[in-house]
Amino acid sequence: MHSIFYYSDELSRYDFGPDHPFKPERAQKALELCRRYGVLDQPHMILRDPPPLEYEKLVLAHSEDYLEALRRVSQGEIFEEMLSFGIGTEDNPPLRGIYDWSRKCAGATWQGMVELLDKDTDKIFNPLGGFHHALRSRASGFCYINDIVIAIKEALDHNVRITYMDIDAHHGDGVQKAFYKEEKVQFISMHESGKHIYPYSGFVEESGDGEGEGYTVNIPLPPKTDDEVYLEVFHRIVLPLIKRFRPDVIVAELGADAMISDPLTDLMLTNNSYIEIVRELKGLCGRILATGGGGYDIYRTARCWTLAWAILNDVEPRDEFAGLVGGMMFGPEMEVSSLYDRPYIVTGSEKDKIRQEVNKTMRFLIKRHRL
Repeated sequence: MHSIFYYSDELSRYDFGPDHPFKPERAQKALELCRRYGVLDQPHMILRDPPPLEYEKLVLAHSEDYLEALRRVSQGEIFEEMLSFGIGTEDNPPLRGIYDWSRKCAGATWQGMVELLDKDTDKIFNPLGGFHHALRSRASGFCYINDIVIAIKEALDHNVRITYMDIDAHHGDGVQKAFYKEEKVQFISMHESGKHIYPYSGFVEESGDGEGEGYTVNIPLPPKTDDEVYLEVFHRIVLPLIKRFRPDVIVAELGADAMISDPLTDLMLTNNSYIEIVRELKGLCGRILATGGGGYDIYRTARCWTLAWAILNDVEPRDEFAGLVGGMMFGPEMEVSSLYDRPYIVTGSEKDKIRQEVNKTMRFLIKRHRL
């Protein structure tokens, strides 16, 4: 069996602007770390360029009017109607070349799913993917093309069951909306509560509709949730639900913006909980398609993705240049000697308040899903 890591220097150099928090260079930092720690040099691993996604695949997730507007913006046109498609905001600026950049990022996720379905490959990682906010006719939250929706719709044509697991700090609203009535897609999102953060959705009562009733599971978390609480929820709610659903493929959006140092979010996780979740997901299903996502502390994000790739492939990271090459660029100074974060636990009355809110959410989900 093969594992495929999708990467492109061209795509990682794409610039959203100096003041924009989204930095595609995270993928380059992750690749550098994977090479430095010897987790990308195994015989079964393939490093592959993302292919451009064809138009007939783009319309699986997006309207023709929206794609035309995105194409025009990509060629340098500025027009009033673009705002109705969510283009021209601070989050989603009208960037030259954004159409081709987005369809190549999406092409990697789509092709990764095709590779998994062919059954010669069992682990895929596309750090240039994970654009879970893009809607059918609207760019949103730094996302222009929803690569995840396209890949999952491809899988549904092959009659497989998909668990979509989203650990990004932001609710995966675009993916939820696409599959809200679908019984073959189990959507699970653990995220900072929409009461506090964009996209202001993903409340526990949102649970699917029609045939999809009960297959959407949202776990909103209060600010300053730490590893201890996060993992308790994951083990008590998420693991039993996935085991019951028995997916053929897990699609994992591995955004790293729930980390303690992220400038856009308020959760207090370390990559110790992050990697435990990746390890648990790997144990639940033989075929995993993993993408990037959020992560605005780019060096900590690179460390998270390096560890995720290592865990998916049962490889222990080893720094071949320890003592010879400085690691300052890959994390805060106190952490340069390791990919792993130091533990961090919230205590006192603040922790009590967090537990009270999370326990209420868990009681609702336990009753709702008969866990």
